[in-house]
Amino acid sequence: MRVLAAMSGGVDSAVAAARAVEAGHDVVGVHLALSRMPGTLRTGSRGCCTIEDSMDAQRAAATIGIPYYVWDFSERFKADVVDDFIAEYTAGRTPNPCMRCNERIKFAALLEKALALGFDAVCTGHYATIIRDEQGRPELHRAAAWAKDQSYVLGVLTEEQLDHAMFPLGATPSKAEVRAEAAARGLTVAAKPDSHDICFIPDGDTRGWLADRVGASDGPIVERDGTVVGQHAGAHAYTVGQRRGLSIGRPAPDGRPRFVLEVRPKDNTVVVGPKESLAIAELSGQRYTWAGAAPSDMTSPFACTVQIRAHADPVPAAARVVADDDSVGGRLVVAPAEPILGVATGQTAVVYVGTRVLGQCTIDRTVAADVLATTPERESVSGDR
Repeated sequence: MRVLAAMSGGVDSAVAAARAVEAGHDVVGVHLALSRMPGTLRTGSRGCCTIEDSMDAQRAAATIGIPYYVWDFSERFKADVVDDFIAEYTAGRTPNPCMRCNERIKFAALLEKALALGFDAVCTGHYATIIRDEQGRPELHRAAAWAKDQSYVLGVLTEEQLDHAMFPLGATPSKAEVRAEAAARGLTVAAKPDSHDICFIPDGDTRGWLADRVGASDGPIVERDGTVVGQHAGAHAYTVGQRRGLSIGRPAPDGRPRFVLEVRPKDNTVVVGPKESLAIAELSGQRYTWAGAAPSDMTSPFACTVQIRAHADPVPAAARVVADDDSVGGRLVVAPAEPILGVATGQTAVVYVGTRVLGQCTIDRTVAADVLATTPERESVSGDR
């Protein structure tokens, strides 16, 4: 097969490209330039897509012996990932830019261009596995090493995209083995630190970065009953489940800490309350996809597990698709067996059956356990707590 290897400049993508060559594929390496003004050097393990990363990818391609190119995707990245991130925070939601990047850049824009140029697949260094079912259709599964498993951030991929994806590291038992292999292959990135945090905010100061772009104005911090308990300097800086940095002047009557329960950008208000009010008994989203074949009967509740963060533990749940007046395709509703703490709209809920990623939704509605307990017959509505 003709394979386009996405090379970030890190050790994982370099080894993945090398393994694709070793498997007999015709491989070409490409580095995605995602910023018009990339930093020259990384700050430790923060950030990615710098000039240094591009040079590391180029050296890795030369060592492997494959052609190498840099493709400018900065305009698409800004529109589909950075601007989306700003818009979601402005709307009071908590976005996951890695999900959007995989969905709209690496496995949409990149794959689209790769297929147009005659490539059969895009290869990346993600830790996940693709397994074919009896009909030959692709299924996305967890990696062998659960500590490094990245199937969650790939949960947005569709069957068509999985059909043209390749993850050579999926069966690797540990990152240490990947680094040892890189060193044995003579790759200079063998000991390079992993990148983390949001790639376009390399200093990690999300609050300051957002304030520079959307502005900040003072507003009230209130209890669920509307009692004002403090002031904030910009609602966009807060996210559901946050405890630190609330700067509430007076303690709660019971002396226990407060947590952010809701962010209301329209009236610039942050709602806080006790930890137990973070417990969510139901979550759902109109924007949902299936990673491979959909359930044969998606309207009847089916057993699954749900994961709402990349490194969160999966939680037993029941899921189904229900009718929704605002959406032709309805919405995916997930009811965990036990309430989940700190679920925020804008996050992605990935649904698994065993090791298989069945599908995902962008959460736009949640129902708090205490609300559901008092009115069990009610319909879910956005922001219910």
